[in-house]
Amino acid sequence: MKPSKQKNRERRHTRIRAKIKGTLEIPRVSVFRSNKNIFVQFIDDKSGKTLVSNIVKSSEGKGTKTEKAATIGETLAQKAIQAGISKVVFDRGGFNYHGRVRALAEGLRKGGLKF
Repeated sequence: MKPSKQKNRERRHTRIRAKIKGTLEIPRVSVFRSNKNIFVQFIDDKSGKTLVSNIVKSSEGKGTKTEKAATIGETLAQKAIQAGISKVVFDRGGFNYHGRVRALAEGLRKGGLKF
């Protein structure tokens, strides 16, 4: 029986998470993309706490979901800089690095964060 897309994504995410760890100084930016929304968290894996988070809802504002992801990336970068975060590790959550995930990452970079 062929594995589902979700199982394959979870398998990819497990491989990624084995290599990526977030700390208080350099947190992990975790991304989950659903069909309608995109969820972003800045996580300190050592203490297991979320430092900054946000949700991009498809019902908010105008523009495509990709454009909204880019703008939310910039605003999240500003929040993170105010919280004293300047460098992060990007965790794409097993999703391909294109579309909304890429737009979010580029928005974070444009907002002033370093990967």
